[in-house]
Amino acid sequence: MNTQEVANRLVELCRKGQNMQAVQELYGKNIVSKEISGSPNELTHGFDAVTKKVESFLASIEAFHGVEVSDPNVAENHFSCAMKMDLTFKEQGRVTMNEINVYKVEDGKIVEEQFFY
Repeated sequence: MNTQEVANRLVELCRKGQNMQAVQELYGKNIVSKEISGSPNELTHGFDAVTKKVESFLASIEAFHGVEVSDPNVAENHFSCAMKMDLTFKEQGRVTMNEINVYKVEDGKIVEEQFFY
């Protein structure tokens, strides 16, 4: 898949709430995931570690109330999209999260992701 196809597929899966399928299908084995400075899991390396991070995040959610994902903006081998999630966390209660996500694609797989929120 080219960058546009990967971007379209990620957005499609995230809009359906199929985040783990997106990881399994689209992430490369040497993926690097970056959260904002000072956050838990600020920098995570490797498919298994990123999978575990996503599983942990999803397990912390009591209920999904809604998700909005923008169409992707593609530039060469990078793309970005905005996500807005309305969630109830088991420990925090209900939260609306707004973020911009930037991804790098190589050989048809996402090799880097960075979240800004």
